[in-house]
Amino acid sequence: MALPAPPPARVFAELCPVPAPASVPAPLPAGGGCGLPAPSGREVHVSGSAELSAVPDRARVSLRLGSRKGVAGAARSSVSRRLQYIAQSARQRGVPEENMTVTEDFSRVEDTYQMEAEVCIIFTDFGKMQNVCNLLTEKLGTSVTISPPHFYHTPEAIDTLRRRVCVAAVGNTQQKAQEVCRLFGQSLGKPLLIKEEETKEWGGHIDSHLSNSPDSLTLQERIQNATAYASCRVFAVFEIKGKENRRNKLL
Repeated sequence: MALPAPPPARVFAELCPVPAPASVPAPLPAGGGCGLPAPSGREVHVSGSAELSAVPDRARVSLRLGSRKGVAGAARSSVSRRLQYIAQSARQRGVPEENMTVTEDFSRVEDTYQMEAEVCIIFTDFGKMQNVCNLLTEKLGTSVTISPPHFYHTPEAIDTLRRRVCVAAVGNTQQKAQEVCRLFGQSLGKPLLIKEEETKEWGGHIDSHLSNSPDSLTLQERIQNATAYASCRVFAVFEIKGKENRRNKLL
């Protein structure tokens, strides 16, 4: 997926001298002055941006199994044994009980009894997910159907991405303002204004999103497809202090 080009950076620095006292007229620079009303202090106006991504932090795997027998107890017992093995295997590999959901359906089909069950497991560790799925495929074979994992982000993960990209954009803006001041031998002062101008988000999946990815995708391709992106552009105004200290320059 091609990423959009970042917005062009805008830099404006106000380096006009501080107005002289009323008794002494201040000389006008050549060209008629700075073209803007004299501010209360010298300022540098800068805009900057940042773009970050976050891989999904959750994966949901569904396992389906069933049995059809002439005796109701036999159908139930067949499915029950496999459910116990699935739950035990997941717990032994660090999956908490609250991350497993089991639904069962018992019905009569003609002269037989049919028992069907589905197990949904939420994983936070994708390595453990692979280990569990590989083990169940090896031990249970075709008696269980394992769906491809659905990767998604929790709301907390998306909020963290939003905060990180905003902080990164502010940091880039401050660094840019610092470099502009140094170019003119000035020192950057405190921020006077920081404004978030634009934010964008794209990609990523949420828990309720139904993935339409083909089964042929590899695990890494599925993670890449579910990766979330965010960009942020901020505008900031910083105070310009006096000439940069020579000692700071050497540092």
